[in-house]
This record gives sequence, structure tokens and C-alpha cells, in this order.
Amino acid sequence: PAEGKTIVGCKTPEEFVKHLKRPRRVMMMVKAGDPVSQTIAQFAPLLETGDIIIDGGNSDYMDTKRRIKELQPKGILYIGTGISGGEQGARQGPSIMPGGTHEAWTHVRPIFQSIAAKVGPNNDIPCCNWVGAGGAGHYVKMVHNGIEYGDMQLICEAYSLMKDAIGLSNEELYDIFARWNTGELDSYLIEITRDIFSVIDPKTGQALVDVILDKAGQKGTGKLTGQLALDLGVPTTLITEAVFARFLSAQKQKRVRASKVLNGPRDAIAGFRTSMDRAEFTEEVRQALYASKICSYAQGFFQLQAASEEHGWDLNFGELALMWRGGCIIRAAFLERIKEAFDRSPNLENLLLDSYFTEAVELCQAGWRKVVSTAARIGIPTPAISAALNYYDGYRCERLPHNLLQAQRDYFGAHTYERVDEEGVFHSEWLQMRKEPEA
Repeated sequence: PAEGKTIVGCKTPEEFVKHLKRPRRVMMMVKAGDPVSQTIAQFAPLLETGDIIIDGGNSDYMDTKRRIKELQPKGILYIGTGISGGEQGARQGPSIMPGGTHEAWTHVRPIFQSIAAKVGPNNDIPCCNWVGAGGAGHYVKMVHNGIEYGDMQLICEAYSLMKDAIGLSNEELYDIFARWNTGELDSYLIEITRDIFSVIDPKTGQALVDVILDKAGQKGTGKLTGQLALDLGVPTTLITEAVFARFLSAQKQKRVRASKVLNGPRDAIAGFRTSMDRAEFTEEVRQALYASKICSYAQGFFQLQAASEEHGWDLNFGELALMWRGGCIIRAAFLERIKEAFDRSPNLENLLLDSYFTEAVELCQAGWRKVVSTAARIGIPTPAISAALNYYDGYRCERLPHNLLQAQRDYFGAHTYERVDEEGVFHSEWLQMRKEPEA
């Protein structure tokens, strides 16, 4: 879009604003928090009614909501837009998730949709559309990042199972991930994982991945996704476990000390290697990864549904899946299945209830369960894969043991309970009603 046009360099905010056509569109790509507030404070006095400020960083959605309100008296329109794609997205087109003041959308839509990644049979459908009012755009980007945490942790667990449990080489792992990337797991993260296993460290001549310290960093969006899931009362368990796994990885020195004291099952991995079929176990790991990925996205979209209802955003979930289909870090062929699911049933309660995903999990279930039980037996941690299976089993369970929990709460705190056979709220005098223990 900028080809053949002149780019004017400006040294001051005043000079910059002077060169912009009305309505002026000022886009910030700065660190969330105070830097955003400081940039707004710098530019807002120079702008007029109808001008637009766009925040393209990872701002907290509540900050975006507040800034919209603060700029309203001056007539400045505000867009908080999530942007995903990394370095390649900057060059080839990102996924863009704008929200905020809808009046501004018509003025930025041609720009955003022209630079966004494109998908579809003719590669002409932009991975960008209006998300919703207030902080909707930044909330959706936050959940995108939370799902990204889950995807990455699941892949790491699959890697650990194949490398540590059955001793596959990096060359073998390269071939496996290359094969996986041609099927249901076709995605950017699987693709780059394949590539990683082929890279040699020029300093040591070893595989570069093997000389990287196992201490994960994070920017906080996964943690925030989990915190807001707790606020909404929704079980985003896999994403939260992925965040906790990064926390545990960061405790490197403590883990080194613990490894010299705490024992796991002795000789379990060696015994497993002599009895298992490599190809069979690798396929079971693939099944566990795919089923867990389905649960992760089911949880992420369930959180988006709850947030949409809470804030009155009226999110279009099929459209969100399409926006993530290209450009962003979690882009995957799998997202087309999610779009189709919401096209079939816009009010779908949970992705697991869509016929495609119900059948897909059923086909993977035996291998998934075998992987989780094997990992526990031989002492390899799989927090995300296990959390996904526990979520699946909990969600499909008509009656959970929390009748006992409610009884406990009523016993010690008179918190009351409901009954299965009549309406109302009840309390029992458990101490008086109990059976006396025998002497």
C-alpha cells in the first residue's frame, strides 16, 4: 500500500501530527503500561475531534477500556488492537484483532486489511476484522497468547516423551515433526519445531537446541489469561498448567539440587525402552498431542465466550478462528475446523461438542490415555497433556464428587447446599447428626 508513496521523517510530535491527513491516525507500537499512557499524553493534546489513536501492543484490556473513556470528552477515537505474527508477520502480514470505538473502524479498516495476512482458496481473505467494543481486541489477543502458551507446552511434552522416554535423536525428531506438519497438526509451531531440530550450533557443532538452557521466559499474557479465567470462573486448566510449567522451568538451580535428592521410579525408562514399539508409541504421542490441543482450544474459546457474555461484546467466534488462520503464531490448518464448527452452530457451547471434534478425540483417546499413564509410570512430567485429559474426563462426567465437598463446606462453615431431589438451599447440623465413632 505504501509503494510509490513518499515517507516523511518527523523529529517532533507536533511536526508528525501536522503532516497527517484528517482524520489523523496515530498508531503506537510500544510496551504496555506506562509507555502507552505517556505516548497518549504526548499526542492527545495535539489531536482534534474525530482523530484516532491506535494501540497495537499487548495492553491489558481494562486499560484499553479506561483509555477509551478518558479520550471521549476530547472526541478522540481509540482502537486497542491485538497484533500477532512476530518478525515474519511484520514482513509478510500479521493477524490483526482490532477493538474499541467502532466509529474509527471505517477509517482504519482498509489499512489494516491490506497489510494483514491473507488466507482462503484465492489467498484474499484478510486475517483481520472488527472484534468488538471496549477492550475486546486486546482481550482476544491475550487469550490467543494463552493458547500459544498451551500449544508450546504440549509440543515440549511430546518432545520430552520421544527424546527422554524412547531416546529418539534430533534427526528422527526432525522427520517426525515434518511428517506431523503434513496432517492434522499442520501449524506454524510444528513447522518451526521441525526446523529447530535441524540447526547446528556453530560454536560446539552440537544441535543448537541441546545447548539452550531449559529455563523458559515469558511476558505475562499467559499468566493474565489464567488470572482472568479465575475471575470468570472458567476452567482454563491447560493454559494455566503451561504457565506453571514455565515457572517451574525457571527454578533451574532448585531443580538441580532437587534432582540429587528426590528419586523417581528406578530403571523405569530403561525398562520401558526394551518393551515398547517406537513407531507405535510415537503415534500415541501424536494422538495425545492432537487431543490435548483440541481441549486447549476448547478451553480458550470457552473463556472467550464467557468474557463476551460478561462484557456484552457479541464476539464472532468463527471469525476469530479465521483471523488466527494466518499470520499469527498459533496459525494452523486446525483453525479452519474451528471456524466450520461455529459456522455449523454459532451458539456452540463447547468445541468438544462439535461432531468433528467429538470424533477426533474419540479416535485419539486410547493413545492419549496410554501416554498419560506411561508418563506417570516412568516419571516424565506431562502437566499440560494430563491437564487436558483431566479436563476432558471432568467435562464428560455427569456427576462429580463435589457433593462431598459441599457437605464438607456446610459441616465446617454452614455454607449450605442444594439437593438433587428438591428445590431450595439447605443446611444440616452435621455434628449432631453424625454417627459417634466407636471407642
